[in-house]
Amino acid sequence: MRILVIEDERKLADYLKRALSEHNYVVDVAFDGSSGLHLAREAQYDLILLDVMLPEMDGFSVLRALRRSDSVPVLMLTARGKVEDRVRGLQDGADDYLVKPFALSELLARVLALSRRSLRAASETHNQNVLWVGDLELDLLSRKATRAGCRLDLTAKEFTLLTLLMRKEGQVLSRSDLAEHVWDINFNSNTNVVEVAVRRLRGKVDDPFETKLLHTVRGMGYVLELREN
Repeated sequence: MRILVIEDERKLADYLKRALSEHNYVVDVAFDGSSGLHLAREAQYDLILLDVMLPEMDGFSVLRALRRSDSVPVLMLTARGKVEDRVRGLQDGADDYLVKPFALSELLARVLALSRRSLRAASETHNQNVLWVGDLELDLLSRKATRAGCRLDLTAKEFTLLTLLMRKEGQVLSRSDLAEHVWDINFNSNTNVVEVAVRRLRGKVDDPFETKLLHTVRGMGYVLELREN
């Protein structure tokens, strides 16, 4: 877990860095709002501890700027305990609010809770963008396909074709289905574009491996599925 502390009180910032580091967090520190925002945009953080009263740019302004493009969890730290200040921070996009002075144990508990939430959200996002069938994995964001850990060198059309087959795992797709969704054309029995593409895809996805995933259903089309031997 990597944490950014944006705090202008140097003794407190040093204390937080030392305490969090002792609990196996990687910690960076900024002592003003502008520097903190710059660091937050330049690096990838799992959590930001953000003071409200900062030089150059206050914590509320930093938070609003962050929320235009970043969903990183933010724990606000402030000596201002008024309800309206806490409400303002939460309305601007803060995930939690801690009033100074605070006990280290409470801070660590809140950091742990937010970090778990962040990891869970990242995992859910990852799962939404990765498809699996058996040992075949397709990452929609990086456009990378692997089988049994081996990278598959796919063309753009092969990647699109495999994506459709994996999304429809277990469903038989006709040649006209594939032609319409992959090539955006009406299927013509005089063309063999689908058969050629499937054959080439099978050569990369199936031929080097013992277990076959891409099957021909005679007279109907093709299906991608893991079948019991």
